[in-house]
Amino acid sequence: MTDEELMVAYVEGDAEAFEILYGRHKSRVLGFLMTKLRDRNEAEDVFQTAFTKLHHGRHKYRQDIPFLPWLFTITRNALVDHVRKKGAHDRHITVSEEVVNDYAEQVIDTTPIQATFTELSKLNESQRQALELRFNQGLTFAEIAEQMQTSADNSRQLISRAVRKLRTLMIKKEHKDEKI
Repeated sequence: MTDEELMVAYVEGDAEAFEILYGRHKSRVLGFLMTKLRDRNEAEDVFQTAFTKLHHGRHKYRQDIPFLPWLFTITRNALVDHVRKKGAHDRHITVSEEVVNDYAEQVIDTTPIQATFTELSKLNESQRQALELRFNQGLTFAEIAEQMQTSADNSRQLISRAVRKLRTLMIKKEHKDEKI
């Protein structure tokens, strides 16, 4: 099941779905927090807070929102709250939305997607080109930006949107196949 399907199942009361999501993303979220806080105890505290917030806010989740960026937004907010509570104006922790999005996109980048020609044909030309450069040629976002004559941020967005669109198309296809 996809993260989005698991989250919907969790919202509907399936505790096992939460266990799967937790197991799937624990190391990624904790790793992100460790890079920002550089203290295991603090990172674990914020980690627990983030998953508690996810639990309490589960009924606000919408299936059309990709789960991973939603989870990292919750995590970022828990981290910001933690830093504020500690009076951490002297700590140099930067937790902008861009940092969270970059990290979530890196995680998305490492999640394999097996798309067919039909699904790829539904992407626009720039999305297909960016995916080709990223996944087939292994270029960095900066290198993709240079090749496509755009910014690194735009190349990230192109890839992220393309990956989300492919996932959505593949989920729809799976549901359609299940009905047959």
